[in-house]
Amino acid sequence: MSGENIPDVGHDDRPDGRDETANERADRNWDELLQELRVMQTGTQILTGFLLAVAFQPRFEDMDEFQRDLYVVLVALAALATILALAPVGMHRAFFGRRRKPELVRVAARIVKIDLVVIGALTAGVTTLIIDFTVDRAAGIVALISSLIAVLALWLVLPRVIRRAERPGRVPSD
Repeated sequence: MSGENIPDVGHDDRPDGRDETANERADRNWDELLQELRVMQTGTQILTGFLLAVAFQPRFEDMDEFQRDLYVVLVALAALATILALAPVGMHRAFFGRRRKPELVRVAARIVKIDLVVIGALTAGVTTLIIDFTVDRAAGIVALISSLIAVLALWLVLPRVIRRAERPGRVPSD
C-alpha cells in the first residue's frame, strides 16, 4: 500500500486544517485510540476487581437469586469488556509492519464504541447490584434507571448537542 492510496481514517471526513499525510493521521488516530483504551481499561479493571472480591465475601451467600444472576452477568460483561479492550492491541500485533494501520484504526474505533456500550452496561449493572444488595430492590431499580440515563445523556446526547452547536454559520454564544 503506498501512502497516496491510504484512505483518510479520521472520526469524520471533514478537513480539520491539519497538514498531515494519511499515514500521519492514522498514527495520530491510533495514538488517540490507545489513550481511550487506557482509560477504559483502568475503569474495567477496577470494576472487575470489585466483582472478583464480592464472590469471596462472607455476605455473598446472602444474595438472592436475582442478585446472583445479575452478578454472573456482570462478570461476563467485565470479561467481554476486557477482551474488547485488548482486541485492538492483538490486531496491532497481527498487522504490525504490514502497512495496514488505517484499517486497524477503523476497526479499532468500532471495537472501542462497542466496548463503551459494554462498559456502560457493566457500570450501570454494578451500581444496581450494590444498591439492590445494600438498600433494596426498588432502590436498585432506581439506581439502574439513573445510571442508564446518565450514560445515555453524557455519552450520546451531550456529544450530539455539542456537534449541533458547532454547525457552520452558527454564532457561538458567550
